[in-house]
Amino acid sequence: MNLSLKKYLKILLPILLGVFLIWYSLSKVPLNELLNYFKNANYGWILLGMFCGLLSHLSRAYRWQFLLEPLGYKVKLGNSIMAVFSAYLINYTIPRAGEVARASILTTYEGVPFEKGFGTIVSERVADLLVMVGVIIITLFIQFDFIYQFFIEKLNPLHIVIGLIVLSVIAFLGFKLIKTSKSAFALKIKTFVLGLLEGVLSIFKMKKKWAFIAHTFFIWGMYIVMFYVTSFSLTELNNIPFGAILIGFISASFSIAATNGGIGSYPIAVYAAFSLFAIPESPSIAFGWIAWTSQTLLLVLGGGLSLMLLPIFNKKSHVKISNNKDEV
Repeated sequence: MNLSLKKYLKILLPILLGVFLIWYSLSKVPLNELLNYFKNANYGWILLGMFCGLLSHLSRAYRWQFLLEPLGYKVKLGNSIMAVFSAYLINYTIPRAGEVARASILTTYEGVPFEKGFGTIVSERVADLLVMVGVIIITLFIQFDFIYQFFIEKLNPLHIVIGLIVLSVIAFLGFKLIKTSKSAFALKIKTFVLGLLEGVLSIFKMKKKWAFIAHTFFIWGMYIVMFYVTSFSLTELNNIPFGAILIGFISASFSIAATNGGIGSYPIAVYAAFSLFAIPESPSIAFGWIAWTSQTLLLVLGGGLSLMLLPIFNKKSHVKISNNKDEV
């Protein structure tokens, strides 16, 4: 496939998928009904959810400094915060471009080499991935009876056992093949896995590793609390089980990777998760849109202001430094 065509498809396909999912959600809940949910929502809970989201983003920016310090770079917290918000905003335009922009901002305003800044972001993602896996495992334990019963009702137990055996065999053979193969694809997978391991180990080598780990748990704790408290904004969802919140949160988190910032996919992912608990589709989709809209508004405002203030903030800093040198 032509490289330029492949590049454009990576940009266009998530957008087209998002447009389709917006249409699909509106086919489930008419726009006037959706607007009524927005009109009647309790905005106190929505604002509290946005505040929790803000805390998680600030914590992420502060946590980033722990990874940069061992490399010999003491980055201003203001630049770290604005780089994080700018990255979130840019991800709404081109998927994963935000991480590149985030590292580039530090290169421009703090002199951190791009490859080093980007490497710390990869290490962050490894830590986030581990916590996400932990959230999934905890959810499986909490909702084990429900999930077990769901699969028993939907699938034949013998088919489940056969499927697990087949998957285990495929995984074992795949591991052996990748380990011994010299193909470019196998080498890419090995490099990726080794990079993940290196990222995990680097976390435990840093001086402030426990502060980093604490912030990582705080970030994800705020994500879950943000999702949970926002559900109180609709009276129809006040009595849903916490297990539904966890499964809805996991589903919504994965949806963000499907389209730019989760546009269109986020409400459908919430609806798909809540439907497992027999929660009506209208409030489920409406809640998905409310949660996504409130957090998107926070990121768009924060990202927009950050992109405008970055040159001003750093210009003032440079002027102040110059004045101090002249006085000396």
